[in-house]
Amino acid sequence: MEPAALDAATLEKLISAAVAAPSMLHTQPWRYRLNPDTVTLEVRAAPERGPRQADPTGRALYVSAGAAVCNLRVAVAHFGWVPVVRLLPHRSQPDLLATVRLTVSPRGAGARPDGLYDMIWRRPGSRYPFPGHRLPPRELGVFAEAARGEGAALYPAGPEETARLLRLTAEAERRDAPVDGRPPTAVLESRSTIAVLTTIHDRRADWLRAGQALEHVLLLATAHGVRATLLHQALEWPDLRWALSDGRRAPGHVQMLIRLGPGVSDPEGERPTPAGCRRPAVW
Repeated sequence: MEPAALDAATLEKLISAAVAAPSMLHTQPWRYRLNPDTVTLEVRAAPERGPRQADPTGRALYVSAGAAVCNLRVAVAHFGWVPVVRLLPHRSQPDLLATVRLTVSPRGAGARPDGLYDMIWRRPGSRYPFPGHRLPPRELGVFAEAARGEGAALYPAGPEETARLLRLTAEAERRDAPVDGRPPTAVLESRSTIAVLTTIHDRRADWLRAGQALEHVLLLATAHGVRATLLHQALEWPDLRWALSDGRRAPGHVQMLIRLGPGVSDPEGERPTPAGCRRPAVW
């Protein structure tokens, strides 16, 4: 596929894809800048937009930005370029989280789109119960491989671990004291697949990698007709986040819990929102 011209319309589509990424409380704590000399898009932090009380370390901001970088990569490839990503490229610019340079292959051809671009606009979520059966191992293996390619790990929690993770999620929801009238997410779950996203280390670059892995998994889930919900609640409390790693079967730092289930209609009739008025998935 020959790369498209980077005109204003194409640039707007690239940025629109990036900002469709999930972010904590829909804060979208990022800014974008184009360096026309190197044809590079910069992803910069906008900490003033982030919920500082719920995210005092900035971890969720970095995960959000990583998800945006994933969408940006997908969009860049969709329009024919090869995306070259650098995380935290300059120590002297701590707000510069990542750069995505638009390149072409030596033969002049662009990237091969992976078919995920359309999934950016179709990705559904749900707070309601999924049918009471787990996803098949083969499908989970596809998602785990995608996470591994981003420098993270994804594995399904077994029944006992699922119960423990949901107890921690329920405790976080109790502390958060939801007032929207909906039942707590954790109460609704007992047999769904809960996938645990982890990284070996817990540094800023790892948070960015976790965000890319998270969004890659969410896009693949949409392509496979699988619904996903982010169980983020316990991660917002330092003691509960620490407890998430207790008793796990593998080392690493938990970055997100993902509830996965078949893509069927919810009792309340939830559907993916049209792109023009879509509010990105939040956590």
